[in-house]
Amino acid sequence: MSEFQLPVRVYVEDTDAGGIVYYVNYLKYLERARTEWFRHCGFEKAAVFRDNLMFVVHSLSINYHKPARLDDLLMATARVLRGGRTFFIMDQRVLRGDDLLCAAEVKVACVSRDQMRPSAIPDDVRRAALAVSEPSVQ
Repeated sequence: MSEFQLPVRVYVEDTDAGGIVYYVNYLKYLERARTEWFRHCGFEKAAVFRDNLMFVVHSLSINYHKPARLDDLLMATARVLRGGRTFFIMDQRVLRGDDLLCAAEVKVACVSRDQMRPSAIPDDVRRAALAVSEPSVQ
């Protein structure tokens, strides 16, 4: 499975008083990359909402390696490692050039919007997500 890439610029609002990206903002960069990856697969949010479904982060493990700073140009990535009937496990990273700033493994679950219970990922969504083969969109 190839890696989706999304460029992200660090703005003042992303940083602390020292000009370093505040740790929680990496989660925002990863969320944007997952959302754009989903769009790249051919689906808008409304694609699953139509079936009373939505995707939520079930759990994640994240490691921070190096800090990003004000005005850095970063690359947030998303790649499906594997999928189950109701979830995807994604490998995500934030890089500055060749430097790995953070790496995360994210479990994204498909749930019913009304009861928030696990639901099967629609076949068309699963097929498209697992078949994405273009290396990046910028």
